[in-house]
Amino acid sequence: MKDIDYKIVRGEVGDIESIVQFQADMAMESEGCLLDIDKVTKGVTAAMHDEMKGIYWVAKVDGKAIGSLMLTREWSDWNNEWYWWVQSVYVKPEYRKHGVYRAMYAALKEEAKANHVSQIRLYVDKTNFSAQKVYHQLGMNESHYLMFEENLNS
Repeated sequence: MKDIDYKIVRGEVGDIESIVQFQADMAMESEGCLLDIDKVTKGVTAAMHDEMKGIYWVAKVDGKAIGSLMLTREWSDWNNEWYWWVQSVYVKPEYRKHGVYRAMYAALKEEAKANHVSQIRLYVDKTNFSAQKVYHQLGMNESHYLMFEENLNS
């Protein structure tokens, strides 16, 4: 699988099933977590129908999804500018190390520049060293911020 002929496109309703499966696979692979497929389907569908919730970018080979990411937006009142967050990144294992994520990120970056976005951000698991290496190779740097959270659903 030397030369993969993939295309990067904005996600569409027809991609929901693939994106849901990607999220389930990512959660199991990265955190050993079994997701509620019905809940994920509702979440992906909600974002697909409301760009304020998220926008998907999908990598496709012969019309079939092989990877995706979601972008969400954050408004910076300090800078009077938009920040975009990359979330829910997944590429099928057999297509990794072939530039698929790099191509998705490049498409997102071009779109961000065209929309005068100030920064692209993402968070990554502290132990996901291979992803961290990729992000560094793409020109991203570790932020000086720490992330805190409180789960209000438990």
